[in-house]
Amino acid sequence: MGACLWFLFFAVNGVAAFVHPSQLSSCRVLQKNAYCSDLNLTSVPPQLPPGIHMLDLSRNFLQNLTEDILSTYPTIRQLNFHSNRIQSIQPGLFRNMNHLQVLDLSRNQLHLYAALKTNVGPLTSVQKLDLSGNGLYTDMSDYFLRDAPALTNLSLNGNSITKIGKETFSGSLALRKIDLHNNVILEIEEGTFNSLQHLTELDLSMNSISCIEDFNLFPLTSLNLSKNSMTSFQCTDLDKEFELLYLDLSENKIHYFPILPYKNKIIHLDLSRNQLRSVNCTGAAEELQYLKDRQELTHAPRCSSNHHQELPRLRYLDLSYNHFTAVPSDFFNSMVDLETLNISNNCLGTFMVDTEGPLNALKTLDLSFNNLQNFTFCEGTLQGLRSLYLQGNYLSTLDFSRLHSITNLHLQLNTLHVCGSQDQPSGCVSFSSMPSLQYLYLSENNLISVPAHAFQGTPLLILDLSLNPGVKISEQALSGLENSLIYLSLRGDQLQTLKTDLSLLRSLRMVDLSRNQLTSLSLSRDSAIEILHLQNNSLEILEDHTLMALEGKLRTLHISMNPLSCCANTRLIDWVQQASVDIPDITMATCHYRKDAEYVKINLRNVKTEHCDTLNGKVFVISLIAVLVLGLMVVLLVAIKLCHSRSHRFNHSYRA
Repeated sequence: MGACLWFLFFAVNGVAAFVHPSQLSSCRVLQKNAYCSDLNLTSVPPQLPPGIHMLDLSRNFLQNLTEDILSTYPTIRQLNFHSNRIQSIQPGLFRNMNHLQVLDLSRNQLHLYAALKTNVGPLTSVQKLDLSGNGLYTDMSDYFLRDAPALTNLSLNGNSITKIGKETFSGSLALRKIDLHNNVILEIEEGTFNSLQHLTELDLSMNSISCIEDFNLFPLTSLNLSKNSMTSFQCTDLDKEFELLYLDLSENKIHYFPILPYKNKIIHLDLSRNQLRSVNCTGAAEELQYLKDRQELTHAPRCSSNHHQELPRLRYLDLSYNHFTAVPSDFFNSMVDLETLNISNNCLGTFMVDTEGPLNALKTLDLSFNNLQNFTFCEGTLQGLRSLYLQGNYLSTLDFSRLHSITNLHLQLNTLHVCGSQDQPSGCVSFSSMPSLQYLYLSENNLISVPAHAFQGTPLLILDLSLNPGVKISEQALSGLENSLIYLSLRGDQLQTLKTDLSLLRSLRMVDLSRNQLTSLSLSRDSAIEILHLQNNSLEILEDHTLMALEGKLRTLHISMNPLSCCANTRLIDWVQQASVDIPDITMATCHYRKDAEYVKINLRNVKTEHCDTLNGKVFVISLIAVLVLGLMVVLLVAIKLCHSRSHRFNHSYRA
């Protein structure tokens, strides 16, 4: 009876393949690769060319995988079943597929198969296995991993696993990379990963792990524990050297600095978005007792005598979004290779770099959004610093003269004042004669003025002076930037006039003058500007000579929210209607014209000659009348003068 059913099953499949040959013909075969994705298939196509190496059946409607058809393709190396409805796999299906190296079973319904507690069978040569997004929970993955001796790369992300047991990976001892991201892992049995001597990458992010107090995975080079509920991290053997290079502990609830081995090789450490208050690896006695009382800490962590970790190879350190009020300068003494340091979004009131920990390898320093009123660095420190982020603080004075490599300064949202080129930097910040500085951001500083020659000797490419309402910008403020400046922003400065002639800045490509009160814009010569923001001003006329200076180079113009006159901007309207430039805000770009003693608004695209004809006709009539009246007055005056002259001659002859 069973044989008859199997025969009937094959017969039906054969008839279906004959009746619906489009399933086969729709597969694309390129060299030895068969692409059969997104074809609404319900079974593996039976008549693909022999000898194929890759078969892609992703995003179809397969439910059952049986040996009858797959066994005809023994040469397959890559098999992709991503996003089907697979819930049944014939045991031993992959036994004779000795060349299969990559097997993707992600986003199926394999939890239904695993519930039967049946092993898939040997995955003899499979090196990469993807089981993500299958609704698997605790122990279910074991049925796929018990006989996978060649497996090196395993993905189990996006399942519902709550516990990892010691036997989970016992049949896959060659594993090098395991992805358990986005599960619900609460517990990892002791010794679970100890037998995996080749394991180098482990991703446990987005789980529910509460702490790691006995970390002992010596060969591991990358560990991701971000987005868990951890309160502490501590290595079990501080004297043995670990191979760990990348450690991500971000978005947890860690209270004190992790306890790492003395001989560590860590180059990347992310502790952002935790609850750190100190860089010490042991907290105050009160804090430790508090954690014990809440049962968040079982024992006090061990640490070195100076309470700071030695991190001699560290290149990247992220401490952002914590609760630091201070970071002692000696904390950085061992970090001779540190290139990126981020302590943004904390509560620092001051920050100092001294000669003991000069941070001369540092290239990027981010201290933004703290409470800094003072930032100091000694002579001979920060010699390699290129990017400095200080926005969102309370800084009023700074001295950058010793930062010889700085290229990028973010100083937005402070209370700075800009020095002139001859001013002594007392109560203001000097930006002149900084030969490496290229990017300067000074928006939202309540700047009072930008003096003449403020940036002389500083080859800026980008200058942002936006959102400083009422700032007075000297006519010579941008002197010295003629050959370097590419981007200039004066947005939201409430400027009524622009004294600086932008056409003198020969390299200028993008200008933002939006949200001001400009009534005119004048350019004296051909400009290199390609993108111009003029929206939200008080412009009634864009003079022809300005448009002529922009013509040929200007590609994008923002012009909406201005009281433009339709009849006084014929060249601009020609640009719009001939699409000479791109106007992204064209739907809101309007002008006004006079009709029956009232002003009417109309979109720039819809302006026609008749909108100005009536007005022009009236002007012509008035002009004609004026000319006629003037002519009559001249004639009358001439006539009066002639009559007066004749009368004078007659009277003279009579007296004689």
